[in-house]
Amino acid sequence: MNGLYPLKFKPIFREKIWGGNKIKSILNKDPGNILNCGESWEISTVEDFVSEVANGFLAGNYLNELVEIYMGDLVGEKVYQKYGNEFPLLLKFIDAARDVSIQVHPNDSIAKERHNAYGKSEMWYIINAENKSLINPGFNQPVTREKFLDFVSKGKLMDLLKFDNVSPGDAYFVPAGQVHSIGKGVLLAEIQQISDVTYRISDFDRKNAEGNKRELHIDWAVDAINYDLREDSKINFNAEKNNSTELVCCNYFTTNILEFNKKIDKDYNQIDSFIIYMNLEGDFLINYEKGSELVKKGETILIPACLETFQLIPISSEIKTLEVYIK
Repeated sequence: MNGLYPLKFKPIFREKIWGGNKIKSILNKDPGNILNCGESWEISTVEDFVSEVANGFLAGNYLNELVEIYMGDLVGEKVYQKYGNEFPLLLKFIDAARDVSIQVHPNDSIAKERHNAYGKSEMWYIINAENKSLINPGFNQPVTREKFLDFVSKGKLMDLLKFDNVSPGDAYFVPAGQVHSIGKGVLLAEIQQISDVTYRISDFDRKNAEGNKRELHIDWAVDAINYDLREDSKINFNAEKNNSTELVCCNYFTTNILEFNKKIDKDYNQIDSFIIYMNLEGDFLINYEKGSELVKKGETILIPACLETFQLIPISSEIKTLEVYIK
């Protein structure tokens, strides 16, 4: 027996020029002396930002080490065959107190060629949004490479962009190659490929602490944009109480929303993947064969693939959590 159990990790807090305080005030996380906490990296093996186990006898070990040691028992046999010792996802909470830059992420082939990295398709689940908060999920009209460069050169990029008013509970899928941004006042959960490659297209002429404008990557972005993307990024779904409701199922991850107020028996025997819960509301227990683990609001927990059956038991009256795995 390998002794694996549900794993919590120490959050990796990232100060951002656009960050705020909702990761602390709403998700009950403590970023210490970070004033503008824009991101809490919940599970990561990005270089220099590798998650450290916070609970149980594996506390102090790092996730990349555990994948190498436990392999398919931790991530699932099919996942391990595909990704080897690399954990395939990056999960984070994002708090945009100010507008995040307009950006695009490369697909797998471009990222591999330019950076020896994975591409970055991602999804968002809106946790909190102030009145009239906006996000940008792509273009508002057909756009070609030439049209994009023309509008950028004339300072009219915003005229090409679609903007949605968002509310808590909205969800979006943002594939690699789609221009996008997160507007001020939005707190969201992000599930994405294990990549930190971003091409910044516009940063609203902001200056950093040294008084310098942040670097833009127009030359790289223009070749990374998928100009054929036309579908609406917003996800239409109806959450069913006490059952998992699928939000996104793509080659890189599956994400469900699970709202429950009674005990739920889970059996993942057919999935052959780790399961991650990003807990958005309420507290619940995970009961498994060898013990139990409390998951509080704002916490993220990774259940190893070898723990195929367990129970979710609500401590609060209503629980809302994201459920993430790889099909």
